[in-house]
Amino acid sequence: EMQTFKFDVKGMSCGGCTSSVQRALSGLDGVQKVDVTLQPGSATVEGDPDRITAHKIESTLAAMGYEAVARA
Repeated sequence: EMQTFKFDVKGMSCGGCTSSVQRALSGLDGVQKVDVTLQPGSATVEGDPDRITAHKIESTLAAMGYEAVARA
């Protein structure tokens, strides 16, 4: 069963940012679907909870220079 992870993402300033975030998250193992919005900055990731974790998503975004905060 897929799990949905939702994040507030700070630091994305343009459409190019959202595209690169979308690409990076889509490339993670276990991720099925990614939806990134610029205003407000957010990322919704749907994936296999056995293969993808909120921490992995956060660290991927952090490595790109964005701050991701998981939403409950």
